[in-house]
Amino acid sequence: MNTLVIDNKSYVVVPEEDYRELQKKAALKTKSEKVLSLEEAKAYSKKLIRKWASDK
Repeated sequence: MNTLVIDNKSYVVVPEEDYRELQKKAALKTKSEKVLSLEEAKAYSKKLIRKWASDK
């Protein structure tokens, strides 16, 4: 790992393999979107439609 300074900003140079490992670790820490089943999606969309219709 090397440090590079350009315009008073420090940058770290790492091997590509280490960079890929860091990306994988970061991806595992993010929360994935919730995937609904077909029935759950239908119920959720009906709920939103009812809410939208009652507001108008």
